Amino acid sequence: MSFNFKAALLAFGFAGLNWAGMAEVTTAQQQPTPIDCDLLVAGGGLAGSAAAYESLLAGRTVCLTEITDWVGGQISAQGTSALDERPTQRELNFFPRGYQEFAKRIHEAYKQPDPGNCWVSPFCFLPSDGHAILIDMLKDAEKRGQGKLHWFPNTVVKNLQLSGAQIASATAIQHQPAPGAAPLNTYPLSQTIEDSYRFEDSPQFTKTVVQFQPKTQHWYVVDATETGELVALADVPYRVGIDPLTYYDPSSASATGDPYCTQGYTYTFAMEATAEPQPQLKPEFYEQYAPYYSFEKTNLASFDILFTYRRIWSPEPRPEQQIFGVSVPYPGDISMQNWTWGNDYRPGTASDNLILTHDQLQQTGQLDPNGWMGGLRVESLRRAEESALGFYYWLVAGTTDSQLGEGIKQPQLNNRFLTGFDSPMGTMHGLSKYPYMREVRRIVGRPSPGYADGFSIGETDVSRSDYTDEHYQSLTPEQYRNLGISLSGLEAIARIRSDETPSPVRLRTRSRIYPDSVGIGHYSIDFHPCMALSPPEAPGNYEYPGVRQGQGQAYPFQIPLRAMIPQRLDNFLIAGKSIATSYIAAAAYRVHSFEWSAGAAAGVLVDFALDNDIAPYALVDDLPRREPELEALQRRLLATQNPTAFPGTTIFNLDWQDWQ
Repeated sequence: MSFNFKAALLAFGFAGLNWAGMAEVTTAQQQPTPIDCDLLVAGGGLAGSAAAYESLLAGRTVCLTEITDWVGGQISAQGTSALDERPTQRELNFFPRGYQEFAKRIHEAYKQPDPGNCWVSPFCFLPSDGHAILIDMLKDAEKRGQGKLHWFPNTVVKNLQLSGAQIASATAIQHQPAPGAAPLNTYPLSQTIEDSYRFEDSPQFTKTVVQFQPKTQHWYVVDATETGELVALADVPYRVGIDPLTYYDPSSASATGDPYCTQGYTYTFAMEATAEPQPQLKPEFYEQYAPYYSFEKTNLASFDILFTYRRIWSPEPRPEQQIFGVSVPYPGDISMQNWTWGNDYRPGTASDNLILTHDQLQQTGQLDPNGWMGGLRVESLRRAEESALGFYYWLVAGTTDSQLGEGIKQPQLNNRFLTGFDSPMGTMHGLSKYPYMREVRRIVGRPSPGYADGFSIGETDVSRSDYTDEHYQSLTPEQYRNLGISLSGLEAIARIRSDETPSPVRLRTRSRIYPDSVGIGHYSIDFHPCMALSPPEAPGNYEYPGVRQGQGQAYPFQIPLRAMIPQRLDNFLIAGKSIATSYIAAAAYRVHSFEWSAGAAAGVLVDFALDNDIAPYALVDDLPRREPELEALQRRLLATQNPTAFPGTTIFNLDWQDWQ
């Protein structure tokens, strides 16, 4: 394992190595290689892996693509191998079967319950092991279910071919190192992403063009990408950024919405505690980002607290001295960093936003034929990479805290930055292969009763917020009355008929129960808000005002099938963070177990739809009337140990306060 921080800087071109200025070597576009699938899953993160896992167990032929060479997304390629879970759900071990199997295999691999001895989660482990365990699970599912897995790492979808309301096929590009070129994962994403979306060979990559198509008459395509790429490519209705203030999202920070303010994203990295001080190389760009870094809060102003927060490896025996209930850092311990006022990068304006809006995609030609380049602002990626490397230097050598002032931050030289292909992140530069994404493009579902403009999960569907708070008195009388109605549950009809203006608001005591639930999740509404000014690291910058108003606890919630079905296309499904949620609700619907549950639902749903020759939208088009086929799907989900509701969370149990 290499631990050379200098190598990370060299990978960014600081010793003359910079691919950006090299001339492109082009060849004629290849004739695509056809690959037949029952199911094409774009994106090998947790949602995509779960969809593949369930489909393979059902005996289906699955094509799985991933821009990196690791499956697992959050637990591997994005480096966030500290599982975000809520205490009650963990105590009950109430998760989908594949998620449970993954946790079981982690324990078996390490022969201990918590390999990282971290305090943010009961499960912290090395990202490289997350990939290895999950890929083994997929292979085992393929064998047990007698399915077929076509695994395409280093592959991106370039085009979708549409025919009426169907995706007829998809063109993808797989890349490998060109002869004599550096191995994959030598250079950070900002230096490779655009090349990976070009058909032509280059000095870096040799390309193979693949055409995914139906194995039989019918097939399905699932968007489980990390930013909702296929959602944008298919041009189905979606939203990005802050939604306008409505009674469904009464805590919105903008009356009209702001598509450029998405949650911050993070290039994680790993660092090792050492017995002796290590040489620390100051990045040449450090001063640009130094005004941003901070412990954030006085009660967190401790290097030991930050190190152990997401410690992902702590060999036994461990020291007896503890902090926050875990042992203090010890030489050989490895910590993964994912910190708001650290390696979070939080652009929020039209000049620096990462996820390009529909208008920006049109302006840059990415929606033109063969124009798709990933839908991201590459300059934002580059700055985020620099910011992450700068944060490491601040952690070990910095002396100034941007939020707490002088005299708090002290050097911690007994640490080293982990780089190399055999390091926890699996990259020569030491950063995660892909940034951890908290928010992406979110579809607008199809119109249904109560959702004339398209189905979506809103803030009030899951939040525990006190809507009698003075802040909500500033809503218009109509908004306030409708807010009261939306929180009324079984009393909603009586409140609609009431002449009271505005209707008094009551506290919600449970989340919304959906008749079409196909999965579960539970997490707080947790924000890493965008910054108000550009660039994010500008001295004196501040978080977008009002975003944290919606932050707080949430009740355990469900994943309605309607949130996974986009408009216009009938064989297209959404898994992971691109389901139909509002900006505020998405802050809860984004963590590890939710992604797995949504992906598992998609995998089981595809098998059910193919078995019964029925399109997913037909399972919910008569709601709120009974849907026998929907009920049959839900029975299949339960039979495959993929729950659709938490224990005791029914219309007859109106108080869910005990769920922590």
